[in-house]
Amino acid sequence: MTYAVCFVCSGNICRSPMGEVILRAMLDDAGLADEVSVDSAGIGDWHVGQGADPRTVAALERGGYDGSAHVARQFEASYLDDRDLILAADRGHLRDLLQLADGHEVRAETRLVREFDTDAAAAGELELDDPYFGNASDFDRCRHEIELACRGLVAEMRRELG
Repeated sequence: MTYAVCFVCSGNICRSPMGEVILRAMLDDAGLADEVSVDSAGIGDWHVGQGADPRTVAALERGGYDGSAHVARQFEASYLDDRDLILAADRGHLRDLLQLADGHEVRAETRLVREFDTDAAAAGELELDDPYFGNASDFDRCRHEIELACRGLVAEMRRELG
């Protein structure tokens, strides 16, 4: 049985696909790819069926990752029971996830992505800003913040999964 992680953002075309692609690559490098499954989804349905934003794909490429196969989908309430860890990009998404739970018993632990970056957590900078209305440097900053968080997450998973 694998440990299941889901990244969540607004439309599943910028932040959450970056998280999915980066964590998957880091888990592969750490030898944990067979023990952890990773996916992503958006709170809204605006981009369902579309690929990641081209700027997301370009930022991932600049970091050495391939995000070209991503297809956006919408988060479903059942994910709260099907996943072990759900990582929200910001507090608004966290609030939306709690509303979806609406009194149901939830199996998944729900946290903010940047909680796994010890420096960001210490500084209280837990929100992952949306690069959608920004430029290439905003997408690169987002990728870098996700990389830092994913490094912390992989280290924690190593400890927990042995």
